[in-house]
Amino acid sequence: MISVLRLGHRVGRDDRISTHVGLAARQWGAEEVVFSGDKDEGMLESQQDIIERWGGNTEIQYTEDWKEFIRGFDGVKVHLTMYGERIEDKEEELRNRFENNDFLLIVGSEKVSRWVYENVDINLSVGNQPHSEIAALAVFLDRIRDRDIKHDFEDADIEVEPSKQRKLTKEKD
Repeated sequence: MISVLRLGHRVGRDDRISTHVGLAARQWGAEEVVFSGDKDEGMLESQQDIIERWGGNTEIQYTEDWKEFIRGFDGVKVHLTMYGERIEDKEEELRNRFENNDFLLIVGSEKVSRWVYENVDINLSVGNQPHSEIAALAVFLDRIRDRDIKHDFEDADIEVEPSKQRKLTKEKD
């Protein structure tokens, strides 16, 4: 199981980024996305609406106590940060651990508490330069999972018709 924890969501400031964290997590197969920080019913409803229309079984949640959520997670805890160890140096080890363990992927927004760095199994970087949490999440999941990117979800109401020049979607029966 893959869980994603988005730390420190701020209403009005992080709506788009937090939504895109959820989109990337769903696309690359996360079963759960948990948001902390400001409780933003509109953003949570938007996440759920995307899943209902475009398919998938990702569960969207909110937690007020992110520390307790991290403490209570039984699996490998990975904090995705530009300050962490390089993914290239840990990729094989993580792939091996991925086969038999649940993973919690933690991404921040505002300054991440030192507590996170000290209470995870690994602080991991997909690049030691400033980059977005969306990029970190997508790169990690693409590198570690041994699956193709999910193009369609069986329970979708809408699907994309790939096109060379236009945006095409169709309603599924």
